[in-house]
Amino acid sequence: MNRIQFFPHTPLIPSQKQAAVSTERQSFRDALAEAGKALKISKHAQQRLQERNIHINEEQWAMIGQKIVEAKQKGVRDSLVITDEAALIVSAVNQTVITAMHREEAQSQLFTNINGAIII
Repeated sequence: MNRIQFFPHTPLIPSQKQAAVSTERQSFRDALAEAGKALKISKHAQQRLQERNIHINEEQWAMIGQKIVEAKQKGVRDSLVITDEAALIVSAVNQTVITAMHREEAQSQLFTNINGAIII
């Protein structure tokens, strides 16, 4: 005797609610993946950090990286990042530190071509 089994019908196209949830999850996953990427430091910025004896610990770099990801999601392209010790110009588009200076040195500077600021 042959048995016929019936399986519940599942639509091939997800409902709008299901699509919205998966999109939200995917964008959150994307954000986490981007946050996990380390910031790149340009050769110029690396030289400035060494010349000016600026030290930023791993915890601060992680915080800066996280804030840059948030800034990028809000449409920021280039950002001024201010910490207790330093002022950095960071490209949010490619997550690269462009230049660095001591915070005191930054007080007398004029910053152009930035569209965001992050104070840590």
